[in-house]
Amino acid sequence: MNLLHANDRAGEYPASFYAATATPLARFAALKGAARADVCIVGAGYTGLSAALHLAERGYDVVVLEAHRVGFGASGRNGGQVGSGQRLDQEELERMAGKTAARALWDMAEEAKALVAELITRHAMPVSLHPGVAHACDSAAGLRHARHLAEKLHRDYGYDRIEVLDRDAFRAVVGSDSFQGGAIDRGAGHLHPLNFAIGLAQAATAAGARIHETSEVLELVPGAKPVLRTAQGQITCDHVILAGNGYLGGLAPKVSARVMPINNFIIATEPLGEMAGSVLRQNIAVADSKFVVNYWRLSDDNRLLFGGGESYGYRFPDILKTVTRPMLKIYPQLKGARIDFAWGGTLAITMNRMPAWMRVAPNILAASSCSGHGVALSTLSGKVLAETVAGTAQRFDLLADLPQASFPGGAALRWPLLMLAMTWYSLRDRLGV
Repeated sequence: MNLLHANDRAGEYPASFYAATATPLARFAALKGAARADVCIVGAGYTGLSAALHLAERGYDVVVLEAHRVGFGASGRNGGQVGSGQRLDQEELERMAGKTAARALWDMAEEAKALVAELITRHAMPVSLHPGVAHACDSAAGLRHARHLAEKLHRDYGYDRIEVLDRDAFRAVVGSDSFQGGAIDRGAGHLHPLNFAIGLAQAATAAGARIHETSEVLELVPGAKPVLRTAQGQITCDHVILAGNGYLGGLAPKVSARVMPINNFIIATEPLGEMAGSVLRQNIAVADSKFVVNYWRLSDDNRLLFGGGESYGYRFPDILKTVTRPMLKIYPQLKGARIDFAWGGTLAITMNRMPAWMRVAPNILAASSCSGHGVALSTLSGKVLAETVAGTAQRFDLLADLPQASFPGGAALRWPLLMLAMTWYSLRDRLGV
């Protein structure tokens, strides 16, 4: 079974809050017949659309092939958090790659946040970027670690945007007794993720890129002039960028061996009115410190958008049951609140939780798997991929050279093995270990 079709209707967005409130975007025609391009991009999410925009601005003839709709995958379904840094903290990165590379990775992540803000402003995108993301600590040890990391970022990286709060001060912000405290990063932010994808698509097409929706790539034939075939057409090109993330399937086995698709879920309550103030007293997004992360924020019309739970495999579970349980544990005052939307989506993770940038062939690049940290990093990925196609590969190579192990078990066993591991970590979350 193909994840592109396991849980969704062909060519349609899921019935999410984001799709219901998205800026209208006319459908792009499917690819029909034979065509030529300098660069063909597979996937119209943040990575693919950002690459298309930056390549088109450099004068390249670019075609984007999307199996469903612009922003159909994780780019249009996620929690909307524009976080700081990489998925691993700076101490972990220093141990993995050394201080010089860790500093470069931090600087790239800072550029990623700035790039999101700059693109929104420069292209007058239909989306607002709100400042503030909080990290909620479930334990006293977690709060000490958050304080330690904030001090390190200030001391070693010159980053002074993080405010650490004790239990009472944090409760006054998030309206829950579930946490021992937390840290608010005022340099991070949150936005409507699907509208950001739509804004990228509009900017890319205005720059000259061609987007074809409902054009699933069924075959990639590598070579000096790669060929990509869909049900109704084919593209011959000089360069290929694979930006399908968790939906890439078997197009590139080298990528698939190192990238694991997993499913994550979000619900949206009815508008909460005055009750919204008992949930969040500031317009910030929040994520907790569990291994299977819960994350939430208020929409512009004061719904609680709450995400959590994971599944591994093809079919989604009962989303309401999966996500309502942790929401009510954190916010018992919402018992009885109507749930108006519930949706899931597929993202991608790697063994080391760092993005998977790799050369599948000299003229075929792949970038995916920001492991839940992708709004900013995927947007920057597209810019770096454009640089690499244009002949400047230093920044691409920085991430591509990090060790990226294959998942154990091969195609047949990797999902069962991951399920066992994640079930163990979920049990630790529930037991508070």
